[in-house]
Amino acid sequence: MVKSAVVTGASSGIGYALTVELAKHGYEVYACARRLTDLEKLAEKHSDLKIHPYKLDITQPNEVKKFGDYLQSVLITNAESEPKLDLLYNNAGQSCTFPALDVTNDVLEQCFKVNVFGHINMCRELSKYVINAKGTIVFTGSIAGIVTFPFGSIYSSTKAAIHSYARGLHLEMEPFGVRVINAITGGVATDIADTRPLPESSIFNFKEGKEAFACRQKMAANNKPVSAEIYAAQIVEIIQSSRDPVDVYRGTMSSVMYWVSILVPFWLLEFVLAKKFKLDKAFAILKEKGVKKV
Repeated sequence: MVKSAVVTGASSGIGYALTVELAKHGYEVYACARRLTDLEKLAEKHSDLKIHPYKLDITQPNEVKKFGDYLQSVLITNAESEPKLDLLYNNAGQSCTFPALDVTNDVLEQCFKVNVFGHINMCRELSKYVINAKGTIVFTGSIAGIVTFPFGSIYSSTKAAIHSYARGLHLEMEPFGVRVINAITGGVATDIADTRPLPESSIFNFKEGKEAFACRQKMAANNKPVSAEIYAAQIVEIIQSSRDPVDVYRGTMSSVMYWVSILVPFWLLEFVLAKKFKLDKAFAILKEKGVKKV
């Protein structure tokens, strides 16, 4: 019997590669994203595979509920008895690279809606189908959820939140035979990097501050990220296995940052991060002149 999968954020990057990789492994994939045109191009390019585009904004609870109803109808059609979903892959994500004091309420809410609330809503609406299949739920976590990088406090907060949710869900799903995997992701070559400029009102809006901010924005690209295709193949291999590890580490520097978070004292980690992202120069200016005089 053909296995079924749902992948969110499937229009580009990791989600796109995962959709293709899963379909090549025989899954019938319901590829979800806000940009339907990109999903249709994906399905057309891989017309020999079972990929079904579906326009979905996971930040909208009504759309998630409607998708659940749709999925139930197609799974009942394709199943012999009760609707079964073998894999729910919560991949949709949004970056947020701003100084901690510059994040507006709208930006804050949107980041949490995409990276946290949307995934929780998807699990609530679709888990019954995963339980029927004794299937697997996967989250795209991040090393930012275990180490907070400069100008990334909000993004790190969302990833730390979904890590905790995944671990709690893992425990609660154990009696139902459902695996929960939190893929703590390092560098992967995607277009998720936040390119929004530093706000004019920012306390870091001076030459050295802007240099540090630009360095942070280029972090992923400058650290030899693996391709999305290689990453997807590694994750699908775990999904195909019988392992139930909760946290898995894939992508450039993911395992290294795990050990750093455990073994390196926080004061030393802050020192290294300040040096790496050129914040030491910005801090020197701020301390010399004072924030109000910059």
